[in-house]
Amino acid sequence: MDLTQLLAFTIQNNASDLHLSAGSPPIIRSDGQLKRVKADPLSSDDIRTMLYSVMTEDQRAEYEKNMELDFAISLGEKARFRVNGFTTRLGASAVFRTIPTEVPTMEQLGLPPVMRRFAELEKGIILVTGPTGSGKSTTLASMVNHINLYSSKHILTIEDPVEFFHTSKKSLVNHREVGTDTSSFNRALKSALREDPDVILVGEMRDYETISLALTAAETGHLVFATLHSNSASKTIDRVIDVFPTGDKEMVRAMLASSLQGVIAQTLLRKVDGGRVGAFEILVGTNAVRNLIRENQIPQMYSMMQTGSRYGMITMQDAIADLLEAGIIDKDEAHRASLIVADSDEGPEKDYAAGALGGGKMDGSSAGVGGGESGGGYAF
Repeated sequence: MDLTQLLAFTIQNNASDLHLSAGSPPIIRSDGQLKRVKADPLSSDDIRTMLYSVMTEDQRAEYEKNMELDFAISLGEKARFRVNGFTTRLGASAVFRTIPTEVPTMEQLGLPPVMRRFAELEKGIILVTGPTGSGKSTTLASMVNHINLYSSKHILTIEDPVEFFHTSKKSLVNHREVGTDTSSFNRALKSALREDPDVILVGEMRDYETISLALTAAETGHLVFATLHSNSASKTIDRVIDVFPTGDKEMVRAMLASSLQGVIAQTLLRKVDGGRVGAFEILVGTNAVRNLIRENQIPQMYSMMQTGSRYGMITMQDAIADLLEAGIIDKDEAHRASLIVADSDEGPEKDYAAGALGGGKMDGSSAGVGGGESGGGYAF
């Protein structure tokens, strides 16, 4: 098998990832599970040859120098792949992550209605969080696609690398790739404020300066979407604040309180009938939530989400319970997901994990987790 055949096989099997590792046959990840391809084990030279076939000269030089490289490739018009080439003790390895060329709509992903409201805002910051492979990029792409289809705005994305590629429709969409079109997230964000954007998507808020610039952009009248690696809404707030020095924490709490519009913490669960569906914990930036941030009362966020269903808020445990009650996931998957949430040390969630599986929610409310028949559009 050459690389083109392997990538085509990955697409045909609706797999999210293709793993190439020296000493093993190719492996795909389908519905979250690793499955070996019936083929001979690959050598390090085999994998290096495959990687070099899709790299530019500059990329090859960078890979040889740093022993790892992130980039993206296209397989005709069928799909794009985010590629990470790296080196292990056995030699060259790589992971190819599928990025569909057709951006899924919010309806296809079954996103809760509050996310449409987030996409239609004029300013503020929306944070999408979750572990690697939880579908953050797909969720953000569907929200950007909604703006592109229905609003006349300038959308600027800063990514490493660019994943979903949006063709300008009603909006103007400009993609900038770190390392190719700009030297860093920080430099691109500084320039962004002079490029007349209405919407800025930051692929990942990695450090103090990037987070500070993103908050400044949100404060100055732009709608900013950004991702973070955290597993709950309240921990996302903590993580943003903790990046700043002690003397600046009060200032950043004030900035975040004035600009935060929402936090979406998500994970993907296996559906009963195959495929995966998103479960979403949602925090909406109401006045009460902003006051908690300003007064450093972050632990109270959880109870705020439990009682804030009228604003579209929902806890992850309630989202899991909704999916179980709708028959979209089975009890084993709900139990597994609930234990993961409980292990995140979210305080009240530990006591709640068993209750979610019993079919009842803490306040008896439902914030409308989407994805009943949808969810199949998630590429991760």
